[in-house]
Amino acid sequence: MKFIKAALLATTVSTIASVAQAETLNIQTSFNAGDFSTKYITENWLPKIAEMTEGRIEIVLISNGAVVPARETPPAVAAGVLDGDYTAVSYFSGLEPAFAIMGDLISGYDTPQQMLGFCKDGGGEAMLQQAVDSVTDGEVTVVACGPYSREALAARTPIRTYEDLEGKKIRSPEGLAAAVFSAAGASPVSIPFSEVFGALEKGIVDAADASAYVNNDATGLQDVAPYPLYPGIHSMPSLQFTLNTEKWNELSAEDQKTLRNWWYDAMFAMAEEVSKLDQKLAARDAASEDIEVIDWAQADRDKLRVVAREQWEEFAKKSGLAQEALDAHIAYMTKIGLFK
Repeated sequence: MKFIKAALLATTVSTIASVAQAETLNIQTSFNAGDFSTKYITENWLPKIAEMTEGRIEIVLISNGAVVPARETPPAVAAGVLDGDYTAVSYFSGLEPAFAIMGDLISGYDTPQQMLGFCKDGGGEAMLQQAVDSVTDGEVTVVACGPYSREALAARTPIRTYEDLEGKKIRSPEGLAAAVFSAAGASPVSIPFSEVFGALEKGIVDAADASAYVNNDATGLQDVAPYPLYPGIHSMPSLQFTLNTEKWNELSAEDQKTLRNWWYDAMFAMAEEVSKLDQKLAARDAASEDIEVIDWAQADRDKLRVVAREQWEEFAKKSGLAQEALDAHIAYMTKIGLFK
């Protein structure tokens, strides 16, 4: 009996010590509090990191802009104001052109899984680390990167082929996306995201770079844009997962590996879940008489990719790191068969 009591006491002390040593990481995201992404990660994956590290690491997600604006997370992480970020890379394009290439290679990859592969196994992490180092002097460590969704294109008029882009007015962010649409014959229009619905409804634009199909459905875009292009032909925003380098170095090699694996497992799972939801909604809409869901032929997708590549190469001239980032992308895309 004394032996059993001693064993139980030792186990209890060990458990208390383990809990006491738990590292809580405060990570700001570029997700809003009510986003599908926030809910999915919070409910399905935050509990798993504690399990996978036996209570040594816990993560608290902070919603978009709660501590600093999204575009200011790298210096905030470097200074220790945040332990890390989980943010769309393209927010930092103004700091270094390479972030634009790493953040959203417009009309590049066909699936989120392909670009996740680039980050995880194709040199993407190392390339992003170089960009981050250029603005944080090594005080921020890139743990992982990649997208979880491919955005649909909301359209109020049919755009069934590459040639149908000619003359269409398309709401697009400034920069690389606008350059690609323009090169394809469309007329990019810069409109705030909050005004997309009204611009489509009033015919100010013919189509809009908005969000994933599930998000566009939630905001009712198909009501005013009944010719959605799905799967999308353009945007696939990549996210970065970073930690303050001092915080990262305090973790054991085992926990560093676990944290990276956890993030990629979560992103691959979320990409699959969003794809299922998108497919379900697209199938529902395709069966209706009011909406025509347009899926471009691969030949049309390839045409846009060729035109897009010319714009990538032009944009890459903005900095040496941007050129390195593009070279890394193209090498991987060629390896997986997107370029011959």
